This record gives sequence, C-alpha cells and structure tokens, in this order.
Amino acid sequence: MPTSDATPSRADEPLPRDFFDRPVLEVAPDLLGRLLVHDSPEGTVALRLTEVEAYDGADDPGSHAFRGKTPRNAVMFGPAGHVYVYFTYGMHYCMNLVCGVPGEASAVLIRAGEVVVGEALARARRTTASSARDLARGPARLTTALGVGKAYDGADAADPASALRVLAGEGPRPAKGRVRRGPRVGVAGEGAARPWRFWIEGEPTVSAYRPAVSRRRRVASSGRLVPAGPTEPDLPADPQEGATPP
Repeated sequence: MPTSDATPSRADEPLPRDFFDRPVLEVAPDLLGRLLVHDSPEGTVALRLTEVEAYDGADDPGSHAFRGKTPRNAVMFGPAGHVYVYFTYGMHYCMNLVCGVPGEASAVLIRAGEVVVGEALARARRTTASSARDLARGPARLTTALGVGKAYDGADAADPASALRVLAGEGPRPAKGRVRRGPRVGVAGEGAARPWRFWIEGEPTVSAYRPAVSRRRRVASSGRLVPAGPTEPDLPADPQEGATPP
C-alpha cells in the first residue's frame, strides 16, 4: 500500500485536501481503515472503511467519466475531496470521493465499512440487515446506513464544517499484508480485469465479489426473446476472488 505524503490529520479532523489530491490508485488503498462520518438531525453514524474501488476517468472504460462530462457526473471533474453521489437501478444511491486534479475525473467508490458509531440509527435505516456486518456491506447498503442521498452530491468531505466527512481515525492503519486487491465488482469490457478493488483481508463487512453479467437477451427455441438477468448460482461469492497483493 502506498505511503501517503499528505498533510497529517488528527484522528478527529477531516483528511486534508491534499490527501485526495493524488492519483486515485494511491488514494483508494489509503482510505482503508479511515472513518466516514455523517452527522444528521437523527444522529451520527460513522463507518470504518473496509472496501473501496478506484475509477480513473477518461483512462478507465469502467468509469462514469470515460465518455466525458455530463450533468450527472459533473462533480467528478471538480476539486478533490468532494463527494460524487449517483442514483442506480432506479432505487439506490452510491457515493464516491473525488481524487486528483480538477478535470481528471478520478474517484473512489466507497463499497463497504464497519459501523463503529450509531449502530442503532444504522439499523433503523437498514431494517432488512440480518446482522451488524451487513449494515454497510455493499455500496447501496452503505449509503442507506449513513443516510446519504443525492442531496450530498458535491458535498466537501474535507471541510471540517461538512456534515459528511472522512477522518484519519484512531488506531494503526491496516498492515500492508492485509490490504488485498482484485477486479472491480460488475465491471465489464476493457476495464474488467483491472485490479482496482481494494479491501482489508479477513474483514467480515467486505462485500462478495460479483463479476459483470451479460445483459444480452437469449433467443429460446420457440423464437421468443428470453429476458436477461443474472444467474446468481453461477456467481462467485468469495470477496477474495482474483485477489493479489497490492
């Protein structure tokens, strides 16, 4: 895992702007073990980050910014340290942290974390969670547990006054040998093989690996089109599928 040259932060202070103003493949693994905190009128929920994915703008076919700037992804092209929130599958929000210099549109998708503050509130938001490990185990579950939606698109996570921010956190950083990397979840095409998903080995909150599933529709012997959809039994559920050391 790369060593950060960013300005040091106290455990209870947001990570500084220059932490994020680096190449996305340096920032992504360096976020593991940090605290993502959201203060809301209902209370505070904080997560210790255990899984992230890197997306590298125009150089990355898997990135929302690969084909250029749009109203949806505009935050990705702005200053580092800001939050990019998008709506997916007509029901879920996912959040990213913008990295690098403005215009490059690189960002880190926050995939999973361990709830360390505000578990009762997270459970109230995630009523279908079967256990504490599942409260923020996956990017959509994570935003639900935090109470983060589209209103936070563009929020400044490096601003001490922000309700949504990333702290250095207390305790030691994950040992280099515990940080693993592998293919990103659900990314197809030219970007599929890039090992830009990072997680802490042995953490129960890390989500299961899912490769991309073809959405092409098959033609049955009757000549009718068969609706496309994932074949869940064929998908590996091991979060370390394809893992390599960083």
